[in-house]
Amino acid sequence: MISNYLTRWSTLSVGRRILHGVLALGAVFGIAIAALLAYALIGLAPTLPSVDALADYRPKEPLRVYTADNVLIGEFGDERREFVAIADIPKSMQQAVIAIEDDRFYEHGGVDLVGIVRAGIANLRSARSQGASTITMQVARTFFLTRKKTYTRKLQEIMLAYRIEQKLTKDQILELYMNQIYLGNRSYGFGTAARVYFGKTLDQLTVAETAMLAGLPQAPGAANPVVNPKRAKQRQRQVLKRMRDLGYITEAQHAKASEEPIKVVPSGKRFGTYAEHAAELVRQLMFAQYKEETYTRGISVYTTLTKADQDAAYEAVRRGVLDYDRRHGYRGPEAFVDLPGDAEERQQVIDETLLQHPDSDDLRSAVVLSATPKQVRAAMLSGEEITITGEGLRFAASALAAKARDKIRLRPGSIIRIVQDSKEKWSITQLPEVAAAFVALDAQDGAFRAMVGGFDFGINQFDHVTQAWRQPGSTFKPFIYSAALEKGLSPSTMINDAPLAIESNNGSPAWEPQNDDGSFDGPVTMRTGLTRSKNLVSIRILQTITPQYALDYITRFGFDAERHPGNLTMTLGTGAVTPLQMAGAYTAFANGGYLTSPYLISKVVDARGNLLSEAVPVRAGDQAARVLDPRNAFVVDSMLRDVVRSGTAYSASQKLRRNDLAGKTGTTNDALDGWFAGYGGNIVAVAWMGFDNPRSLGNREFGSTLALPIWINYMRTALRGKPEVQMPVPAGLVQANGDWMYQEYLKANAVESVGIERPKGFWERLFGGSPIFGNPPPPPSREDEEEKKRMQEIYGYGG
Repeated sequence: MISNYLTRWSTLSVGRRILHGVLALGAVFGIAIAALLAYALIGLAPTLPSVDALADYRPKEPLRVYTADNVLIGEFGDERREFVAIADIPKSMQQAVIAIEDDRFYEHGGVDLVGIVRAGIANLRSARSQGASTITMQVARTFFLTRKKTYTRKLQEIMLAYRIEQKLTKDQILELYMNQIYLGNRSYGFGTAARVYFGKTLDQLTVAETAMLAGLPQAPGAANPVVNPKRAKQRQRQVLKRMRDLGYITEAQHAKASEEPIKVVPSGKRFGTYAEHAAELVRQLMFAQYKEETYTRGISVYTTLTKADQDAAYEAVRRGVLDYDRRHGYRGPEAFVDLPGDAEERQQVIDETLLQHPDSDDLRSAVVLSATPKQVRAAMLSGEEITITGEGLRFAASALAAKARDKIRLRPGSIIRIVQDSKEKWSITQLPEVAAAFVALDAQDGAFRAMVGGFDFGINQFDHVTQAWRQPGSTFKPFIYSAALEKGLSPSTMINDAPLAIESNNGSPAWEPQNDDGSFDGPVTMRTGLTRSKNLVSIRILQTITPQYALDYITRFGFDAERHPGNLTMTLGTGAVTPLQMAGAYTAFANGGYLTSPYLISKVVDARGNLLSEAVPVRAGDQAARVLDPRNAFVVDSMLRDVVRSGTAYSASQKLRRNDLAGKTGTTNDALDGWFAGYGGNIVAVAWMGFDNPRSLGNREFGSTLALPIWINYMRTALRGKPEVQMPVPAGLVQANGDWMYQEYLKANAVESVGIERPKGFWERLFGGSPIFGNPPPPPSREDEEEKKRMQEIYGYGG
């Protein structure tokens, strides 16, 4: 049969042969198309996923944490994604995407046959393949398929594209694409990419930045402006050319955008302020409630922090730590690396090394290329080489000396830290070893205003605000003084600032506490004792009221009794507190006697803005929160104000020029910890400094040199423009002996002096008794004897 057909075909003319050939090929093509359609309809169609879910698109959105004034401070999740409705996406951004990805998007029905033919011709001319996927097809692939290049997958992509076009409008499809597409650097969607790469919202982008983002879908991981700026720039110019050719931008706009330098946000500065420790604390709280959904539900948490306060706190901590570090000298390079002789190999070694020593904000890492006492040349990760001379070498001069020890000597291959001043001059510095913390609360309701858990979260994630249990030193004394007011003492009570020796029954040396300055002033008022932080005065106060009473009393401030010793050292701050716990406790003095519960989270909303939870804080004035007699709070406040006016925190009043400042410095034994806890203008703030592995901060360092400067620098910003707060005098207080006293103690039960022997009159010296009160004092009560015995057991001394 076939041979007969071939015989007849050979007798046909050339024209008829061609016609028969075309018809035969058409038949074969028709059969192939029919077979393909049959395969698609019978084999693939039943297996395709439903596109109905796209109509109710719910992307995986990360947990986001914001300040009270809507500044992003943290983002947690595998995918950075921020949904932006199509109506809120600028037309220029839409046009840029359409220009480079699918310029016939609004004309085709999901599959662009013209585009397929054009791509096919281009592929014949070039070795590099050119795709013909429309935006709709990319949506189908992104949501439902893999990126594996097979004919079956392409057929599925086409079929899904047609279904999507039947289900959704063009704007809905474009909205899906622009929110779901991956754009590198863990960024999904153009709204997120604008923030991650440029620190802007979509409506703030320039034409050049818009084109840069539009070019990312082709190779988001390898050609984004962070990983490969040169390749990203090339792709951007292709986008700009298409936008010009399609009439989306003018020739002038094209020329300007093509030459505009692109400024990408450094990876460490993609948030509005440095509040990583606070953001991490929020993450932990959210995970405890929502588990793994925390990272995909699009939950937004609004904290009580404010950007201005957080910025001020961060800068204050950084400045305070670096000032301390400079006072104690240069320790030498962070590490050393051998530099190869070959220039290309040397640059590779430098790059790999500096990646292991990331920048800490403005403290940049660099590798020394050459070093002399007068000049240091160093290379940075950016490839820039800098020269440091003059004042820039002063801090590290000891490491450039001819007799410098090998451990600290600067030489080629040394890894150092550098910082640039306002005049763009470079100086050698170093990463500090000391740790620090700062927290500020609203005195009226306990809301966090600022929180800095350490010098650099990238280096040390340990949160010193909430997790560091440290000895508080003299910042603890006000709580003992507060307890004393309830036992009949008053600011005018005279207390002997004199040596004290407590003997031991176990053979140990007697405990002989000292004042910080090693001197004794004899009888002083209780107010003076706190103002000048007299240890012996505080110890005698605690002796008078007993450690057990004080131990019970301090729990009303939120302290854990089991973390404080039940002996006389408690008044010197030998227990353990966190900076947050100390700040919360001081709110009771600042607000008239109410203990507020510190809270960080103001409200939590889901991806659609629905309220999930909202804080209902306890405020000062709620009688359920009262922990102090208002008279007690007023008197302690008056004494703490004197500490700032004329005591150990005098520099605060001099630098801030306010009359409502109050607080207390604290320095522990051997200067292991430096503190300042205080308040003003309804803000309570606590600063702390110390080493994570406790060691002395220096014999010339105190709370007033370590923590107080941090507090002052924060308060300078936080209190700007705020009126001074003056406490009203509560009922039941009277003036006696030139100071305040509870009215009920005016006639009886007042403690006029402690540790001071009353001079004996003539009759007493002669006969041993008083002519009026001639009988000897009554024997101690059983209760007194039991207290004496208990004290002997605690301290190990005889009567």
